[in-house]
Amino acid sequence: MAHTVAPHLADSHDLIRVHGARVNNLKDVSVEIPKRRLTVFTGISGSGKSSLVFGTIAAESQRLINETYSAFVQGFMPTLARPEVDVLDGLTTAIIVDQQRMGADPRSTVGTATDAHAMLRILFSRLGTPHIGPPSAYSFNTASVRASGAITVERGDRKAVKATFTRTGGMCPRCEGRGSVTDIDLTQLYDDTKSLNEGALTVPGYSMDGWYGRIFKGSGFFDPDKPIRRYTKRELHDLLHKEPTKIKVEGINLTYEGLIPKIQKSMLSKDVDALQPHVRAFVERAMTFSVCPECDGTRLGEGARSSKIEGLSIADVCAMQISDLAEWVRGLSEPTVAPLLDALRHTLDSFTEIGLGYLALDRPAGTLSGGEAQRVKMIRHLGSSLTDVTYVFDEPTTGLHPHDIQRMNDLLLRLRDKGNTVLVVEHKPQVIAIADHVVDLGPGAGTSGGTVCFEGAVAGLRGSDTVTGRHLDDRAAVKATVRTPTGKLEIRGATTHNLRDVDVDVPLGVLTVVTGVAGSGKSSLIHGSIPAGEGVISVDQSPIRGSRRSNPATYTGLLDPIRKAFAKANGVKPALFSANSEGACPTCNGAGVVYTDLAMMAGVATTCEDCEGRRFQAAVLDHHLGGRDITEVLAMSVAEAEEFFGGGEAHTPAAQRVLARLADVGLGYLTLGQPLTTLSGGERQRLKLATHMADKGGVYVLDEPTAGLHLADVEQLLGLLDRLVDAGKSVIVVEHHPAVMAHADWIIDLGPGAGHDGGRIVYEGTPANLVAARSTLTGEHLAAYVEV
Repeated sequence: MAHTVAPHLADSHDLIRVHGARVNNLKDVSVEIPKRRLTVFTGISGSGKSSLVFGTIAAESQRLINETYSAFVQGFMPTLARPEVDVLDGLTTAIIVDQQRMGADPRSTVGTATDAHAMLRILFSRLGTPHIGPPSAYSFNTASVRASGAITVERGDRKAVKATFTRTGGMCPRCEGRGSVTDIDLTQLYDDTKSLNEGALTVPGYSMDGWYGRIFKGSGFFDPDKPIRRYTKRELHDLLHKEPTKIKVEGINLTYEGLIPKIQKSMLSKDVDALQPHVRAFVERAMTFSVCPECDGTRLGEGARSSKIEGLSIADVCAMQISDLAEWVRGLSEPTVAPLLDALRHTLDSFTEIGLGYLALDRPAGTLSGGEAQRVKMIRHLGSSLTDVTYVFDEPTTGLHPHDIQRMNDLLLRLRDKGNTVLVVEHKPQVIAIADHVVDLGPGAGTSGGTVCFEGAVAGLRGSDTVTGRHLDDRAAVKATVRTPTGKLEIRGATTHNLRDVDVDVPLGVLTVVTGVAGSGKSSLIHGSIPAGEGVISVDQSPIRGSRRSNPATYTGLLDPIRKAFAKANGVKPALFSANSEGACPTCNGAGVVYTDLAMMAGVATTCEDCEGRRFQAAVLDHHLGGRDITEVLAMSVAEAEEFFGGGEAHTPAAQRVLARLADVGLGYLTLGQPLTTLSGGERQRLKLATHMADKGGVYVLDEPTAGLHLADVEQLLGLLDRLVDAGKSVIVVEHHPAVMAHADWIIDLGPGAGHDGGRIVYEGTPANLVAARSTLTGEHLAAYVEV
């Protein structure tokens, strides 16, 4: 007789329970999420998906893990506040795989971001001939160092011991491991026909009326009234290159330094994107980047390039496409490093499996798209032995062609089948279809969202009357008639990255969609051949630079007309209505929170008691416009503000124009004062688009504008693209979404595969002809989408 084993109490914890979540716009949300299952969170943009998954579940899991460390260790970790939630039960360790771009440090590559480069360095240090040293000898991030000196050891009688220290690194000494060298175009620094007093220097901030002018004129190293072209070699050297020298100007002790070292410290060593616009424009004009002539762009010194395995150096193998490199590693058999070769093969196969086999290990990490960066981060977890972990993904299919989405689905299911809980924020119907459990948030965005509209299986979602349920089986029809181009943009002999001498005509005055599998060369073709500049407005998904003080109102310039309207209505200065200027609360300096450093323990951010988080001093809030003070206006959503500034006493046409553009791109739910740091990638891109819509440009280049958009919002985006084209603009969209392809006037399809299997034009023509021919992968998927 078989004994029935009573279930163990430890096995009863199979749910993550959330009760009373109130983070951001969540309205007392309560959900129960099954463990060791794949749960997809859906809902329109701004409905509260990220607030529930990242802001509540993942944040609390990370906070609890951090609390297990000692107070000393916690002092070095970011401070995490407890999310606003009544009960959070059954949490497990959360691993967040998000879409934050990888650091743009020039020395960070795909190889260094994963373990692949480290393993190759060990391999070459063991098998490379000639042998040049340990693994560090193959690292372009490690410089060679030699030092010698005496060490004094105090033991009774003092005695000095001679010591030498040597470290062999692989860094190229000329470019310091960057692969490129920078030169300065001297014609951009000064006009040699003029003298200093006539304003020869063209560097921003170096006018002869300011401090720099007084230093240059008072240095006595050259004649300020002589044109620069008549300077002697000595005088020109002193102007441009002189090392720091003590001088006295008008009785004040100062240091004079040549122009080039001075601007290198003040401008050229800083992150270009963080500079003010006029300084950035100068740096881009004055700096010329060229491949390092010494290492030929490989970043490695001569020793590392000379050491080879089977005729290939580490630079050669890092430049290979990863799928080819995996084949090369399979051909190596050396018993002494067998475990290392196994691990390296597994890592390289993971790249191919995840659809990144077209990358090379020497590709700079900063050039990866958000979707590619997310998939590179996934590689670490695919071979992990950890189970019972919660993996949290933020739209893992971003940047993926329908053909690649199936692969991603398989990976998500594999992680689940190992016994992990997989939580995915996603809009694509193909991913929603594989979910074990679906949580649909809504019904609207912002203050209209934040509630659970549906919880259960996919079949139940299809039958429900939620926005997601209604749009899940949406299908777009191919246009019956397409617009006629007004001209063409000729691209000839494009060879950026993997492009193979591509010739193509991009029609103007119509909606053109450029598509193809991930890595086929779409971005290389469009961004490499149509650079942003005169008449071309490029809107990508790169992060918006800004502090926690930046918000949609400051970024779009909307705050200027609002401040002026408040100032005019109250007869005071506009600066009073800025939390970064005169109106700021003196206690928190306009930040709304006060940061307290607790020395070795983690610091604490508390809401400012004086302004109660409003950021303004009390006197400012006595001034009203249309019955509202400035904090009430900043708390409005775009849709509310559009109505408020549309008429009555608060009528402000300049503010209304900016608000109308924000509503146009589907951001009507954003509050004007929401920090930019809390926006998703898709929201950031649409905010940029709204800002650029006012620019005078004839060609708009958009990189996956549907990223982060719910099925219901795609229709609104298509309407916006149509309005741009009807207004006489040319719109070029790099996109995978079948609804956008079906809506195009012209499709350019790249492929047939990725990496060196791509880089060719496999189709150009109308969507209707592509569907009829089914000649490419895109054609097959589009035909299946349209005909269902």
